[in-house]
Amino acid sequence: MRSFKAALLAVSVSVLALGTARADVKPHPLFSDNMVLQQGTELTVWGTAGAGEQVEVKLTRQAPGQASAAASSVAADKDGKWVVKLPKQTAGTGFTLAIKGTNTVELKNVAVGEVWVCSGQSNMEWSVNAGESPEDVKKGAENPNLRLFTVQKRTAPHPIQDQNDLKHFTKWSVSGPDTVGGFSAVAYHFGQKLQKELGVPVGLIHTSWGGTPAQAWASLEALDADPSLKYYADSARAAVKGYENYDAKKAQADYETALAKWKENADKLKAAGKPVPKEPTKPGATPPALGPGTPGVLYNAMIYPLLNFKVKGAIWYQGESNAGKAFEYRTLFTAMIKDWRKQFNCELPFMLVQLAPFRGGASGVDYAELRDAQLYATKALPKTGIAVITDVGNETDIHPKPKQPVGERLALAALGIEYGKKIVYYGPTLKDVKYASGAATLTFDNVGGGLVAKDGDLVGFQVAGKDGKFVPAKAAIKDDTVVLSSELVPEPVAVRYGWVNFAKPTLNFFNKEGLPATPFRTDEAPYTTQPRPKK
Repeated sequence: MRSFKAALLAVSVSVLALGTARADVKPHPLFSDNMVLQQGTELTVWGTAGAGEQVEVKLTRQAPGQASAAASSVAADKDGKWVVKLPKQTAGTGFTLAIKGTNTVELKNVAVGEVWVCSGQSNMEWSVNAGESPEDVKKGAENPNLRLFTVQKRTAPHPIQDQNDLKHFTKWSVSGPDTVGGFSAVAYHFGQKLQKELGVPVGLIHTSWGGTPAQAWASLEALDADPSLKYYADSARAAVKGYENYDAKKAQADYETALAKWKENADKLKAAGKPVPKEPTKPGATPPALGPGTPGVLYNAMIYPLLNFKVKGAIWYQGESNAGKAFEYRTLFTAMIKDWRKQFNCELPFMLVQLAPFRGGASGVDYAELRDAQLYATKALPKTGIAVITDVGNETDIHPKPKQPVGERLALAALGIEYGKKIVYYGPTLKDVKYASGAATLTFDNVGGGLVAKDGDLVGFQVAGKDGKFVPAKAAIKDDTVVLSSELVPEPVAVRYGWVNFAKPTLNFFNKEGLPATPFRTDEAPYTTQPRPKK
């Protein structure tokens, strides 16, 4: 009897403890000390508590000569979820965000300013420590108005809706020598430039993963919506089905069968002096994680949990993993941008980095085609800017170390496009071409203070006649135009600039503001990555 009562008491205590734990107010992991809230828009704060629990959220600021407060309350729903709206705020620091239920969570050193999502693959992930002159960068990193947040790598078969399943979310930190080393170098330099130019706090949410394709960052909803991309969604569903229906016993049996066949074959190959293939991998008790290249899985784990958080815009450095399908990227990338705008429920300004020069694939132009697909997105969609980095590349290293010009050119695009600054934020972009007297005369937008050739004569221009064969062209700047000619092409009909993976010598066409021209072409020859029509 005593043992039964003791057991009953233990269960009762456990239930009460569990109930108390569940009743604790917990904000979403995006909310922590040092965070930045987006200025100028209604704010959303959300989290969990006990079912029906009354939750009050209060944002206060005590600044010299002034005090402010905004508060709202709501009852948690039957699942313990709550969402509170606060009125829009002006930029500043020194805020406190208090969330009160049966307990109180108080977040300090909160700022209000501009929040940007920073995403992509390895060149966005590339840290300050791995970049150029990291010690010098860290020495200048002390900035209380720049705040950093990192979403660690994670895949998910479905969009993560449970905030308790976000262990890959970190905490906000203030920019300084001890905090920026492991942070994205491109994002850091973007944020520093933006913060100094705007004079308000800036928050950066870094969420990237090296070697990943764009389809992994798009929702299946978006991939399903385009007939040419639906095969990505179908492949994702097949992968998720295999993941969720994983049978450890069957996997072990299949492994043992495969291992037996491998051993038999290995013995024969060894006897014949031939190489032996890799031994089959022993399966685990749980299914292997879905790979980061699986369509939708990074959106599910690393973008979807951000969607309620108010942000200003996004910066993006990705494309290397899609270079083999550059023509498709025209459709895929624009679909992904539209998808993010729909999911974030705003016309999300989107600033992208055009791929750096690199040797690329065997065709010699797959990177050139991907850059063209990126340029296409900026022309097809509003509030979409581009950072051209033809002068920042390495033929044999896909990760060029200079990241400061990359981040700062992204900031220039954001300042000009989203913030309306009267600045030159692009290098020369082709406006028109006219052919006469054996020459091609090119005019440009974004001339700025004038066109210049850095370090000698202009290089990288080609012309072609009606035969479609491109040859190097002599190029000369005349006022705000560039005139091209070639003795091999008496009647040019098409022009290209920088239409190679890695230009030798380095492309040197700039405006006087020091911004490089984007590569371009005027012909409409099929991409080498363009699928051939079926016969």
